[in-house]
Amino acid sequence: MRWDNLRPSGGPDDPQLSGEPAQNALFGVGEVVTRTFDTPEFRGMTFYEVRARSILNKVPSGSRMPFSWTVNPYRGCSHACTYCFARNTHTYLDLDAGADFDSKIMVKVNAAERLRTELAHPRWERFHVAMGTNTDPYQRAEGRYRLMPGIIRELGRSGTPFSILTKGTLLGRDVAELAAAADDVEIGLGMSIAHLDLTVHRLIEPGTPSPRARLELVRRLRAAGLPCGVFVAPVLPWLTDSTEQLDRLLAQIAAAGATGATVLALHLRPGTKEWFLRQLGRHHPELVPRYQQLYARGSQAGGGYRQRLADRVAPLLRRHGLDRRTPERRSRRLAEGVRRWPSGMLPSSRALAAGDRGVPGEQLTLL
Repeated sequence: MRWDNLRPSGGPDDPQLSGEPAQNALFGVGEVVTRTFDTPEFRGMTFYEVRARSILNKVPSGSRMPFSWTVNPYRGCSHACTYCFARNTHTYLDLDAGADFDSKIMVKVNAAERLRTELAHPRWERFHVAMGTNTDPYQRAEGRYRLMPGIIRELGRSGTPFSILTKGTLLGRDVAELAAAADDVEIGLGMSIAHLDLTVHRLIEPGTPSPRARLELVRRLRAAGLPCGVFVAPVLPWLTDSTEQLDRLLAQIAAAGATGATVLALHLRPGTKEWFLRQLGRHHPELVPRYQQLYARGSQAGGGYRQRLADRVAPLLRRHGLDRRTPERRSRRLAEGVRRWPSGMLPSSRALAAGDRGVPGEQLTLL
């Protein structure tokens, strides 16, 4: 593995906080600790414990995302979602976008410590910070490394509003931390639930909790008075996109008390597309030519597919009361002038499906 392309930068005057892009500001100087664990949930996985030089990531100005900053405590993801858009980023580390992405995980062990320093910087204006925009902060590794409680506490104490998008039911461990933070800042929570089919679940996202377990967590979060919307993403053409399937799923989401839902079609970037089609071909070879045609012109589904999906989904969202935007839980101490997440936690489908514009405007669509 090559690390020579990970030149450190950072410190009190890190260009991240001046709005300028940092150059390879990933890992600091020092030994990378490599660990394996002989337990069933971590068998076959390798963890690289690194000290990040920077933890607040500036979103490029061309993005349509409703936030400007992100935090990602992990690189790589044991959820092993075959469609994950972030797969190709593993090639920057001379790892492959397939099996390595699923099993070789970078753990930023100093995430909370680094975040505390950066949030205290005079230039920090308490902009909204989004988590879960690249790899899932509540993947299996979080059960051992416990990075998120410290991150949540630092954001809350600093007066920085934040949101979390996840498939990981481990988030339930931190309900008390989230409720405490919500007394000081506005927070948003999103659960990604794309279908109810366990056969499809094992095929496309084998390392994730079951859809039913995620629905139960939505119910628990709402009972705790926390906002939680659902991303029905990605919708898979000819596998999970029938009106009947979507209607059944949205009914379950509404019954769980979700504050809203956003439905998005599958998006396949280079690197991810090749891996996804290879896995699809093992179980549904008859669909591979259809997918190749549908995604022949780019990462977004073409041929009017997205518009047809939107037309089918709109009346279903209205039927189940999921088209409305309910306000976030209001904090007791909201800093004036902070950039807020739009009301109801969920950004619009238009904002998320930004299209192939050469900017990471689709970050949240494929977590």
